[in-house]
Amino acid sequence: MSFVLVATVGGLTSVGIYLITSRSLGRIILGFALLGHAAVLALLASSGPAGSPPIAGTERSISNPLPQALALTAIVISFGLTLFLLALARRQHVLTGDDLVEDDLEDRRIARYDDSPDTSIERATR
Repeated sequence: MSFVLVATVGGLTSVGIYLITSRSLGRIILGFALLGHAAVLALLASSGPAGSPPIAGTERSISNPLPQALALTAIVISFGLTLFLLALARRQHVLTGDDLVEDDLEDRRIARYDDSPDTSIERATR
């Protein structure tokens, strides 16, 4: 397994997670696409050394087809997720005219709500 491939998987994963945590739907879509590519490259790195054919000569040495099957599955799932997020981004653009994810007022109220054990007992007795 090549160190460059492992570093590429780590870089794509870290940049993808960074983009997912942003508020712009365009960046979120790009982050999920990068995570999909990182997953495929991680499966490629885990499949073993390059260059061995699926059926190696007359011996009974057959390579494992599971990493290739999982890579194809990861590609399909990544493509479906990207299309779903693009549909959400299009709907957000039609409704609001921008691609920023807005805060939910109920989430803000719950975040401000103090959940320490002292106040939870007081709330239960009210």
